Amino acid sequence: MEIKLNNQIKIFQEQCSIQQMLDELMPEKQKGIAIALNNSVIPKNNWPTQFLTQNDEVLIIKATQGG
Repeated sequence: MEIKLNNQIKIFQEQCSIQQMLDELMPEKQKGIAIALNNSVIPKNNWPTQFLTQNDEVLIIKATQGG
């Protein structure tokens, strides 16, 4: 399955949820992030049940400090 993640193509062997994708790509850095799937923000409590499909566009947004 091919998705676009932060404007880069990523290939996964099988369908996965947002949470499974994050566990694979960034297992220790999941705090302070938000996920947009096809231009819609997905609430964190939906990550385990929201499955990705071919050609989805995923944006991982990281919170930063500053002003």
